Amino acid sequence: MGFIHTCPELMECVRQVGFLPLLESGIRGYAAESLMAEECRFTQFDDGTWEWPLWQWKGSVIREGVCVYGKFFAGKAGFVSREWWPDLYNWRRSRHPLPAEGSIEDSILMTLREQGSMITRDLRAACDFTGKNMRSKFDAYVSRLQMGAYIVTEDFVYPVDKHGREYGFGWALLTTPERQVGKEACLCDRSPEESFQRMFDHLHDLLPDATETQITKLLR
Repeated sequence: MGFIHTCPELMECVRQVGFLPLLESGIRGYAAESLMAEECRFTQFDDGTWEWPLWQWKGSVIREGVCVYGKFFAGKAGFVSREWWPDLYNWRRSRHPLPAEGSIEDSILMTLREQGSMITRDLRAACDFTGKNMRSKFDAYVSRLQMGAYIVTEDFVYPVDKHGREYGFGWALLTTPERQVGKEACLCDRSPEESFQRMFDHLHDLLPDATETQITKLLR
């Protein structure tokens, strides 16, 4: 894995490695942020504005269809290539059974399925998480659903200033993996345990200095 200078190089890196956390992963050097060339790192200017190519590119990578994106790595966001997605989906669904009917997570998932896709704040409002301190509680439910491969990020939506320019860090546009890549692209003909072992072996070869505990933590 060499340094990344452009969005196409980031896409190719995701294809090659299969699993790529966006930010710090707990394994030294294993994150898209760590692979950025010096000129592509986060830069903040004196007027308070900032430039961060990685943050801007991640939406393009998702839209190109080379991967699935969400909070898949110990609750942290990252990319999973289309090649490896069926195995992660297969494994995670076995560890995170479908939410019980009538549960809060079931309500969130049903609302998102009915609407197709929604930015996080709109989904939160639709599920009536509008009171004090409800945002963090809602985000915890959505994070668990992402870890279970029930919810993914389809894109990012940015507010626009009076000059028509996008600004800020944007809002995640959430959807289901079945809607984003199709049901067929989520199917796997291996057992969950076989999927886990296949992913583990791949990451062990990719990250020879990582411990078994570190790799297992990423996959669980």
